[in-house]
Amino acid sequence: MDLQLSVFLLFILFTAGHSLDCYVCSNSTGSCVGQQTVITCPAGSSQCMSSIIGIQVGGNSSTGNIKACAAACLSQSFNFGYVRTTVSCCNTDLCNLQDVPVPVATGKSCYYCDGQSCSNTVKCAGTEDRCIKVPASDFGQPTLVKGCVSKSLCDATTSVSFGNATCCEGNLCNGAQSVTQSVLFLCCSLLSYFLMH
Repeated sequence: MDLQLSVFLLFILFTAGHSLDCYVCSNSTGSCVGQQTVITCPAGSSQCMSSIIGIQVGGNSSTGNIKACAAACLSQSFNFGYVRTTVSCCNTDLCNLQDVPVPVATGKSCYYCDGQSCSNTVKCAGTEDRCIKVPASDFGQPTLVKGCVSKSLCDATTSVSFGNATCCEGNLCNGAQSVTQSVLFLCCSLLSYFLMH
């Protein structure tokens, strides 16, 4: 019995002292490869995260990469027409070495809102297998965010009742009706929420 207790305590000491090592990088103009560094994650961080973010405003577009330690990370993807993000999570040392690849189009489409209309369509890519519609309020104005999302993101938003979000599986199933919007503000809020949770 004493031997079992000793082995158990020894196991706890060795596993409690192990910290996760992850690559970190923030590059707003392209790849992190060659620019990333290794850090030992702080207590409470149990995953390494790697993400690719694409933003399109008017005729200008940019793609960036972020790698970091994460306390809680959800592998997911979304595309709201002018903001696309794919996040990959892993839980072993230095597992986030590679940049997340740009997702490949799947043939599915969903509606998205651009501030003028919600009848625009966007092509889903990678794991984005659902359409989403998120009605909310922005400074007293009705707002609406629509686009493509992965199932994992739909499950997460419905479990926390985020802005009465509804997901559906059919092509263009998230409706084309128009709503007055302040879309950029709401999408930045959603992006921050999804990246931080």
